[in-house]
Amino acid sequence: MKLRNFLTSALMAASLATTVQAQPVYVATTAIVEHPALDAVRDGVREVLEEQGYTDQALKFTFESAQGNPAIAAQIARKLAGDTPDVIVAISTPSAQSAVSATKDIPIVFSAVTDPLDAKLISNYEKPGRNVTGLSDMSPVKQHLELIQEFLPGLKAVGVPYNPGEPNAVAIVKLLKAEAKKKGIKIVEAPSPKSSDVMMASQKLIGQVDAIYCPTDNTILTALESVIKTGIDGQLPVFAAETNAVERGAVASLGFNYGDIGRQTGEVVVRILKGENAGDIPVRVAQGSELYVNPKMASRMGIEIPAAVLARATKIVD
Repeated sequence: MKLRNFLTSALMAASLATTVQAQPVYVATTAIVEHPALDAVRDGVREVLEEQGYTDQALKFTFESAQGNPAIAAQIARKLAGDTPDVIVAISTPSAQSAVSATKDIPIVFSAVTDPLDAKLISNYEKPGRNVTGLSDMSPVKQHLELIQEFLPGLKAVGVPYNPGEPNAVAIVKLLKAEAKKKGIKIVEAPSPKSSDVMMASQKLIGQVDAIYCPTDNTILTALESVIKTGIDGQLPVFAAETNAVERGAVASLGFNYGDIGRQTGEVVVRILKGENAGDIPVRVAQGSELYVNPKMASRMGIEIPAAVLARATKIVD
């Protein structure tokens, strides 16, 4: 009888151990909105996980979009905190802020966040502490202005549509104005709190500026086609901070490959899944930049792409 009980207990323990081992790793991803750049981050994360063996039954991978609504982002974050995934990947500043507010225990890896210090996600890049780490995609705005000047040597004023409610956009505009002042360039702000405001805000720039610059602002990127139309109608070249915008109609961009940012984010997620504490992993500024140009759209907006720019372009969009 004792032997039978022992064998039964052993079998139950073995079964339990098998069940525990079979539990998939759960990585929950969320973003403030769906658009090509943020989607590329999400997909890059999953690619790395799968390459590291987290595939099929070994991985539960979910994604939820807040549809551009910070209130929905907060709801999603609270829901994910209740689901207790192994890691939360929060893509964009609003989603990262919501996730950090929702849980102090579940590891959070943010991505595509312009200024994590200003957004109060961390207090130190090298030792973020708590349960948070991630990647910053702070735009190289000095280089962006220099690129626009290559197209327009007599550049005097640049129009910038942005959402004043997005901390990342506010941080970029602040930095942009500081760099522009050094060059004697005027920055004309075009506040667009909602995607439905983008068309009118952009149209108001006609006659005031020499070019339009679209920062890494989720509201503006969601309605980018409205800015592109303004550029064509007003003969104002549209430049952008992120390369996917060039494939959608912007003239040029010197920016990150957001698929690469996703892969770099995925590498951080894997480190956490293998046992490292999120707060001990330094926050990285995303590496790598690419120059995209769109000759057809340049022509439609009344300018030509300089030969020197074409010569060093990473991608020429047909």
